Amino acid sequence: MSSKKRRKRRPRKAPPKPVEGGVSEAAAKGATLPARRRRAASLDERPPAPWGKVPLVELVVLLGIVLLVAGFIVGGSNGTAMIAAGAVLCSIAGLELSVREHFAGYRSHTFLLSGAVGVAVLAGLYFLVGSLWLPIALAITLAAFAAAAVGLTRAFRRRSGRAFKLR
Repeated sequence: MSSKKRRKRRPRKAPPKPVEGGVSEAAAKGATLPARRRRAASLDERPPAPWGKVPLVELVVLLGIVLLVAGFIVGGSNGTAMIAAGAVLCSIAGLELSVREHFAGYRSHTFLLSGAVGVAVLAGLYFLVGSLWLPIALAITLAAFAAAAVGLTRAFRRRSGRAFKLR
């Protein structure tokens, strides 16, 4: 006989049955739950996309990967443009998913989003004043990154009740 205790397995719950009006029992019961419990349950679910069940992010990433591979195969100036377009498409798709998850309180993407703000500020300063003022531009970029990080952390904390969430 082993030294470990055997635990009795609990039977699984049956899936919720729809009631009148096409609403499940769980949804009808959720309407009577306290707001705090409903919010905690909804925060553990991935936020839905605004365009419904169409896998738009996945399709954009696939298109970006195809452009990246094709750009490496084609080469030259056309290949460089294809690589840049593929990288931009993949970045935008990932950024959209990060924004949606962060502001829904599902998962914190503070540093990723703050980094995107920093890159945008640095790119804007480069095109406005050139690379001559690089130390000042880097200082402004760092300040923008820090301000965005503070604001994004507060927004996530308001939505989820935590400063960050590990899974």
